[in-house]
Amino acid sequence: MKKFARQLRINSTDAESVLWYHLRNRSFLGFKFRWQMPMDKYIADFVCVEKQLVIEVDGGQHSEQVHYDEERTKMFNLMGYKVIRFWNNEVLRNLSGVLECIEENLM
Repeated sequence: MKKFARQLRINSTDAESVLWYHLRNRSFLGFKFRWQMPMDKYIADFVCVEKQLVIEVDGGQHSEQVHYDEERTKMFNLMGYKVIRFWNNEVLRNLSGVLECIEENLM
């Protein structure tokens, strides 16, 4: 699972890379985030363990896998995590709004 998570980081989307730039190294409000973190049988895009928050950044393929995403969200919720989702184009076109939403969910 760790090897697959590493591959996901290497082959990240532009949106994931842009968001990671703002979340990494405790640069976002001092919170530590992990990128492509294995959780049970899934891999979460971004995780703040301290605040039990999962951030998912979805591309177009996710519109075709709604059931899979719902199952992932249920599993993360059962583990005590809140899940928020953004579309790739949302991150790329409205980064300030995305960061504001993440901040609201951390507080």
